[in-house]
Amino acid sequence: MLQYLIYDLRLFVKILVFEYITGGGFNQQELPDSLSSEGFLMLQALLDNFSGIPGVELIVMLDWRMIGTINTAGINTVMISPEHIVSEEFIRLAKQCDAVWPIAPEFDCILQTLCQTVESLGKIVLTSPATAVAIAGNKFKTYQHLSRNNIPTIPTRMFDDRFYSHGEWMIKQVDGAGCADSYLITGQEDFAALVKQLQGNDQFIIQPHIQGNKISLSCLFKQGHGWLLCANLQKFNIINKQYHLSAIVVNHHSGLSDYQDLIADIAKALPDLWGYAGIDLIVTADQIWVLEINPRLTTSFAGIYAALGINVVEKVLQLLEGKPIINPLCNRQITIKIKQDNHAV
Repeated sequence: MLQYLIYDLRLFVKILVFEYITGGGFNQQELPDSLSSEGFLMLQALLDNFSGIPGVELIVMLDWRMIGTINTAGINTVMISPEHIVSEEFIRLAKQCDAVWPIAPEFDCILQTLCQTVESLGKIVLTSPATAVAIAGNKFKTYQHLSRNNIPTIPTRMFDDRFYSHGEWMIKQVDGAGCADSYLITGQEDFAALVKQLQGNDQFIIQPHIQGNKISLSCLFKQGHGWLLCANLQKFNIINKQYHLSAIVVNHHSGLSDYQDLIADIAKALPDLWGYAGIDLIVTADQIWVLEINPRLTTSFAGIYAALGINVVEKVLQLLEGKPIINPLCNRQITIKIKQDNHAV
């Protein structure tokens, strides 16, 4: 079927893969340990998935420091050096391709801009379009949108009044990726110190710190429909009042029926979601709270093939012509360990 899709329908034969962190987005500055570690895992898994798809020619952008660390055998690899202007290289290479698969953080509108660029070039973007990223990439807009659609989500407001209320709070960058720029507040002293640190920066939100299991859902979406692949347990360390992701147990929870209705509701509320997306939850004894939506590949993706035998790339390509056929070949738990930033060790 995929050969027919690629050859006869001629949708595309050449695809640009750009994982922002490992692909040159930090080519003129130090690579952040945690983000580059997760980027490495996602990129390698994506390339491994593509290796099982016939008829596709890949071009991959790779930071000069990552050469030799990623298995790119048989792939056209473009090294990005400190002299390159990454955005210009991205456009140049995208013009040569029929489709582009961007993986990037949401901060500074990086992912949204990449998607807009691909769309403006008239190429196929193999992830959610910029319209979906504009909502899902902003934690406050996500809260507003989910609330309007009666989907349980963590109460969120912009951190602009700088007034402390009793209790524990999470203060996060409104478009932050992962745990970067997220702070746990447990008292007045923590609050006052953070207010001083963030003085002049109004791009933060504040949420109650809710205790519960940190679950991520790996999903596929298309035009108001959602397919749940697996539920994953996220493990964190709290160091210096900040959460740091230490491991993910992919396919941790086999009782997916608990989440099916939620995924259906999210798909209807955000019909522009397309392809793979991750949904972060906090699960308590009496409630499933949506924490955020990641409209892109997530680190959990790196363990899906080993856990379920599902080639996610194949399923995403199937979305171009219809519905994905999801038949897991196995049912295992796979633990992915995350390298933490040096300052967090």
